[in-house]
Amino acid sequence: MTKPVLATSADSGTDSPSRLIDAKIRKLDDWRGEMLAQLRDIIRLADPGVLEEWKWRGVPVWSHAGIICTGETYMHVVKMTFAKRAALEDPASLFNASLEGNTRRAIDFHEGDTINSDALQQLIRAAVALNLSAKAKKPAAQR
Repeated sequence: MTKPVLATSADSGTDSPSRLIDAKIRKLDDWRGEMLAQLRDIIRLADPGVLEEWKWRGVPVWSHAGIICTGETYMHVVKMTFAKRAALEDPASLFNASLEGNTRRAIDFHEGDTINSDALQQLIRAAVALNLSAKAKKPAAQR
């Protein structure tokens, strides 16, 4: 299977955001790097037009008409945070973190977890659709 062509945001340094994400995955030479790589592949499959960004001093971010999600790595968890996604339907009950907030939702992945790829792709596509619908509702002067 070939990987989709990926757009990347401009970066003032020599490394593109995609290369910085590649380097982060390599640096995390344990289950966290593997998990982040798998999540990245799923995001790319779900939205071939996704934009990879590098924000907040080292957080991978995937966007399409706004932020879809982030890929944060911690000692015992890889956290996929969907900004402003409390409005998303989650029929597979993937969200398991940041449930108390009014805007964001997250999925915490732990070592040994299996990813429900189909459900996650549906969630990503729903987040993109929400971003696109919100963008379409804004007056042209605000875009």
